[in-house]
Amino acid sequence: MIAGTEIQHFGDVLVIPSMEKKRVTGLGGVFFKSVDPEKLRNWYKEHLHIESGEHGALFRWRQEDRPEAVGHTAWNPLPGDTNYFQPSEKNFMLNYRVEDLETLLKALKEEGVEIVGEMESYPYGKFGWIMDPEGNKIELWEPVDEATL
Repeated sequence: MIAGTEIQHFGDVLVIPSMEKKRVTGLGGVFFKSVDPEKLRNWYKEHLHIESGEHGALFRWRQEDRPEAVGHTAWNPLPGDTNYFQPSEKNFMLNYRVEDLETLLKALKEEGVEIVGEMESYPYGKFGWIMDPEGNKIELWEPVDEATL
């Protein structure tokens, strides 16, 4: 048996792990347009105590299946005239954490999903973009998570 694939019981529910890689593993970020991002960040800081800077805020958390790894979810209001969401005309973009971005992008392309641009790699992960059927640009992120907080 492969480590991490043990059958688990939760009351009357039997959970049999899949050997297939997950596509989306969680929410990586929420990005939205703002008339005045700095003013909006200050409002969120004052009223909701979200500490953020020019690049937004990071909400850190531990992964259930790998508690030694620290993940994070980004939050950031962007200038109203940003081109980052193009070709979408929407005022927001969601970022989903994924496993094996290269393989996922190939599979999505084969399934007829519109791929936007080329995959990009950074020290903190790989990024790719797709469009959903309603014209929302979706950012896919294969993160490099921190080992500890």
